[in-house]
Amino acid sequence: MNILILVLRIILGTILIIFGSNKFIGFIPDFEFANPDAGIFFGILADSYVLKTVGIVEVLVGLLLLTKKAVPFALIILAPISVNIILFHATLDPANIGPGALVFVTNAFLIFKFWSKYKTLF
Repeated sequence: MNILILVLRIILGTILIIFGSNKFIGFIPDFEFANPDAGIFFGILADSYVLKTVGIVEVLVGLLLLTKKAVPFALIILAPISVNIILFHATLDPANIGPGALVFVTNAFLIFKFWSKYKTLF
């Protein structure tokens, strides 16, 4: 099971660094959303500070996951972002929900595996 956690932590960290960095550098080409409302909403987020802030958090969380520093903290910081990713795709862009679902499910699974670290919060 430790190998599974290691692999999922590395995959999630890599995804976060790649997509978080893309919010600044823009090396992944833009694509058309199936729903025009999704494109409008995403464009508004991109024109504001929101996506840059999310990108910074994604890169920092990805680095924490890859370096195995404060992993439970990183997973909790990622939780609201992963929930918003899945809600955005579920409501506005269901055709492209795959990568968002991967981030959400992996984050939820890793939180479950590190649940003993969170018991003092409850």
